[in-house]
Amino acid sequence: MIKKEIGSNFILFLAALIWGLAFVAQKLGAELIGPFTFNGIRFALGALSLLPVIAILKKIGLSSSKASFKKLLAYGTLCGSIMFVASWLQQSAMKDVDAGKAGFITGFYIVLVPLFGLFLKQKTNLFTWIGAALAVTGLYFLNVNENMSLNFSPGILALLISSFLWAAHIICIDHCVQRSDALRLSCVQCFVCSALSMICAFIFESVTLASIKSAAVPIAYGGFFSVGLAYTFQVIGQKNSRPAVAAIVLSLESVTAAIGGALMLKESLGARGVIGCVLIFAGIIASQLKTIALSEAGIKNK
Repeated sequence: MIKKEIGSNFILFLAALIWGLAFVAQKLGAELIGPFTFNGIRFALGALSLLPVIAILKKIGLSSSKASFKKLLAYGTLCGSIMFVASWLQQSAMKDVDAGKAGFITGFYIVLVPLFGLFLKQKTNLFTWIGAALAVTGLYFLNVNENMSLNFSPGILALLISSFLWAAHIICIDHCVQRSDALRLSCVQCFVCSALSMICAFIFESVTLASIKSAAVPIAYGGFFSVGLAYTFQVIGQKNSRPAVAAIVLSLESVTAAIGGALMLKESLGARGVIGCVLIFAGIIASQLKTIALSEAGIKNK
């Protein structure tokens, strides 16, 4: 059982690595093509890449249908619509914000999820508030200038709003996935997100074959790897991993984004930026401590 859990956590780490490096791909794509076009194509590729995975996992017993097509379409439309707005804001910001910084600001959603639970009359705990305080402090250090005053650019504000939407998306997914298959839901929401993005692309952007070809590599990575492969790793990995541990392993997405940005794009966060990233990551971990404690207690009682 321990070997299975270690293997599952390693698979989840691979998913976090792929998602972290996706910020590098998004940064490169933002320089070459409009956000609606980029998202429209990459989510279409991602949805298509999930179709054979769904068929294979169903055959080996890791995927099963829990909902009618009508319900699956309704759940996917709801989740995909939120994903559409969140991913548009995120991709729009990537032209002005470093990949590493974007990864940590986006990761802020992990702290927001339990706070959003308050509106659903869910109980929270001290660790959640400590995590939120650390993350907000980290956000300050990540965006403060030499005079120690905040400098929120439009890109940073767009990322912050997107992190709130990603938190709402997680809560929506958590509700819908209990009533449907995770991969099927992911596939439908990606198709919805792609369709909405492409509609907006043809209305607000100039969609040309030349621009698509120039951004082919970032788009392909975002579609096949970030959506198709990483989502598959997440589903397989979470089968034998404890939820709290899985959440922390997947949160390493922020760290890999910063490392990828530094190595591939020569980005530098500076001393204050590094302090901010450390505080945000500490907040992410702190917000999960209660869940980890409960998870460990559950194991010991078995």
